[in-house]
Amino acid sequence: VEYAGFWIRVWASIIDSVLLVCVILPLLLWIYGWEYLELADSSLIAGPADFLVSWVMPAVAVIAFWLYKQATPGKMLVHARVVDAKTGNTLTTSQSVIRYLGYFVSAIPFCLGLIWVAFDPRKQGWHDKLAGTVVIRSRHRGPEPVVFDKS
Repeated sequence: VEYAGFWIRVWASIIDSVLLVCVILPLLLWIYGWEYLELADSSLIAGPADFLVSWVMPAVAVIAFWLYKQATPGKMLVHARVVDAKTGNTLTTSQSVIRYLGYFVSAIPFCLGLIWVAFDPRKQGWHDKLAGTVVIRSRHRGPEPVVFDKS
């Protein structure tokens, strides 16, 4: 395995963001109607449903993907997995929650904690360091090689 670097993680994040928008925006438009777009411009949260759909639902989904698949859909598409830094095992629930909240810590100071991935030897962002996690990729990412029996 190898540590997943900055740019591959950026691609995974873009994929995940597009998928989230494709789920969240139709839900919010269904709940609030087209007025939601005006409400969203004027405040951070348009109402209780907006809070649940825009903030709680993504957090629960991301944490569930980390716990059950070791990766979000974007990371799966780039063959990356989030694992415990010491054991290489699946994250614990507390690690997952700390890692998710750590994204905010990483992003607030000009995204320095996210950019840190580019310079860290183990490719850990601040959120990874806080949670004790690493993002890895297998070196062989293609289909399994076929081995023919020579007998």
